[in-house]
Amino acid sequence: MFGFLKEKLKSWFGKSKSEIETKEKEKAVAKAPKKKEAEKKGKKTEVKPVKVKPVKVEKRKRSKQELDEERKLTKQVFSDIEKEGLEIKSPEEKIEDKIQDLERQEGILPEKEQVEEELASEAESEAEEEKIEEVKKIEQPKKLGFFERLKRVFTYQLSPERFEEIFSELEMLLLESNVALEVVEKLKEELSKELVGKELKKEKIEFEIKEALKRAIEKILIDPEDTIKEIKEFKKISKEPYTILFFGINGAGKTTSIAKFAYLCQKNKLSVVLAAADTFRAASIEQISIHADRLGVKVIKHEYNSDPSAVAFDAIKYAKSNKIDVVLVDTAGRMHTKENLLQEMEKICRVTKPNLKVFVAEAIAGNDATEQAKAFNELIGIDGSILSKTDVDEKGGTIISISFITKKPILYLGIGQNYEDLELFNKKRFIERLGL
Repeated sequence: MFGFLKEKLKSWFGKSKSEIETKEKEKAVAKAPKKKEAEKKGKKTEVKPVKVKPVKVEKRKRSKQELDEERKLTKQVFSDIEKEGLEIKSPEEKIEDKIQDLERQEGILPEKEQVEEELASEAESEAEEEKIEEVKKIEQPKKLGFFERLKRVFTYQLSPERFEEIFSELEMLLLESNVALEVVEKLKEELSKELVGKELKKEKIEFEIKEALKRAIEKILIDPEDTIKEIKEFKKISKEPYTILFFGINGAGKTTSIAKFAYLCQKNKLSVVLAAADTFRAASIEQISIHADRLGVKVIKHEYNSDPSAVAFDAIKYAKSNKIDVVLVDTAGRMHTKENLLQEMEKICRVTKPNLKVFVAEAIAGNDATEQAKAFNELIGIDGSILSKTDVDEKGGTIISISFITKKPILYLGIGQNYEDLELFNKKRFIERLGL
């Protein structure tokens, strides 16, 4: 049972572990030359800045006589300019400007300008020092402490990119195993939350991934209440019969599942009556009658093409008058795409007011069974499901998909052809069968 998915998961876990380890080794090898190169660059950049002091220009003192002569000459020049109508500044300003020009030519700088030049030179030197320090910071790798280095040796951190790579294979595996696409997306979301960015011990990578997948599936599956116990509790407080309505498409195994459940009730000392409310399918009444004879229980039936709601109503009435504990109603197979047949099912629910509405599907039907469950659940609101033929289901994905789509438990699994081959669903046991 579920061997295909179990073997595929086992293969994937081992492959994921080896791929992660390979990537880790490749990453370490790739880092080695880069580290040496960075060290070389770091050595080159260790240049001690040389602070250049500004050169002071010697001032040559000039005689008073020389300066007086230059002033006279300058006054004469500006007098000529004024005559030509080119006066821009006052004579005093022009004389002062001319004197400063002459002093610059002689190498004599005013004290203010000399200070500014010295400050500019110092600023350039400081800027150069800052650049060198920045280069040192970039080139010099951060030194890790002993415990930090030790941690890196024994752990691995799964990046979002690496997670996408390893999950892509799991995604295909799940889809091949009849797990619905929206369920795969949910599992991906849960795994990403648990694994991405987490420090994983290298020797436990496979274990951590497996445990994360296990927890994600556990969140989807629902452990059912024991229906037999529920019936017994109900009978303690009510004299009414406990009515269960079974529905699904043709060939899904409804009638056989009803017979198996009737046998389970008898084993637990509960009396049963069957209602042959499938009045459309040829030989359906004869089929349920054969099961009733084998089990030694009463079956209520009408003619073919009669109202199935009337058959169910008469079965409940019979159970009340004869103090029967449980009424099991068989209905005609209805395709989930046939709106009129689904509406008729809605009518049967109104008439019988069942205590439990059970959807029956084949485990091997895959995504078709998931779509059927979704349609029936939206119309009449199912309380749980029975999956038949799980003994020949190698994939197991239908169980996960129907649980997720309906948000209702899988009640029982059909695990064979005999009446006793009806197993109460247990999610822990199911997950163990998947090898998780």
